[in-house]
Order: sequence, then C-alpha cells, then structure tokens
Amino acid sequence: MNEQGAEAPGLLQGHYLEDLSVGQVFETGRYEMTPEAIKAFASKFDPQPFHTDEAAAEKSFFGGLVASGWHTGSATMRMLVDSGFLADGFIGGGAEVTWPRATKPGDILRVRGEVLEIKPSRSKPDRGMVTAEVTTLNQRDEVVQRMVTTLVVHRRPA
Repeated sequence: MNEQGAEAPGLLQGHYLEDLSVGQVFETGRYEMTPEAIKAFASKFDPQPFHTDEAAAEKSFFGGLVASGWHTGSATMRMLVDSGFLADGFIGGGAEVTWPRATKPGDILRVRGEVLEIKPSRSKPDRGMVTAEVTTLNQRDEVVQRMVTTLVVHRRPA
C-alpha cells in the first residue's frame, strides 16, 4: 500500500445501466494515508496548519496531523477508479459529502458502496441516473467519509 493507491479487482462485471441493480454492493482495494502524502496534498490544496505542520496540529482541535477532507475524497476517487467501478467513466451528477471522523496518518482506507436507486432517463434513452452511497472506512471500520452521489450511466448500445 502506498500513497498512489492500490489496484483491486472490481466486483462489478459490467459498466452499463443494465449491469447494475438496487442493493448491489461494491468494494475497493486499500489506500494508506501517509504523513508525507497528507502534507504534500495540503500544501497544494488545503494549507491549514493541522494538515501541514505536525507541531501546529498538536495544538489544534484535532490534537495531531489530519488529512484534508478533500484528500480523503481524492483517495476515495482513486480507489473507485482502481477498483474498476468507474473504469468506463461514469459521469458525476452531484453528491452530498460528509466527513464524520478525521483521516489520520497511518489510516488504511477502503471504500464500500451500494447502489440505492436506478432511474432510466425518459428524455435520453441512451442513459440513466444511478444513486449510490459511497462510504470510506479506515482500518477500524470507522467511517471517515460518507457520500451519496448521483451518476450518469450509459445504457448498453443496441
């Protein structure tokens, strides 16, 4: 495991709307959140002291270095792509994201998702909308990110 993510076989066999079903569950490989990766990401995209400076982080609300929520989200995306779930490029149509627990150095993340709803489009018969709950967990199975997302998914060509 490293900050580049780890490949894992996807549990979905296809990537068209017809291949998905409500209640279907998918899981990803793992991703280790290192202190170096946390600081590097934050220095570019979220340079708050509790993400970039271990001494300052000790005095913060978190009591130590933590990853940006956006870093956790980026790692989640990487794991989804590596798993094969997003291999054909499902298009994001919106999401609601929460971070109920901070991601810390050394956390080993994995993603578990579940298809909640499938709606074929009435106006565009070549696609539909899929709603999924995507939960990112640490090695203790504690939720560090929860996302309910809507995806545009193409139908199988005729």
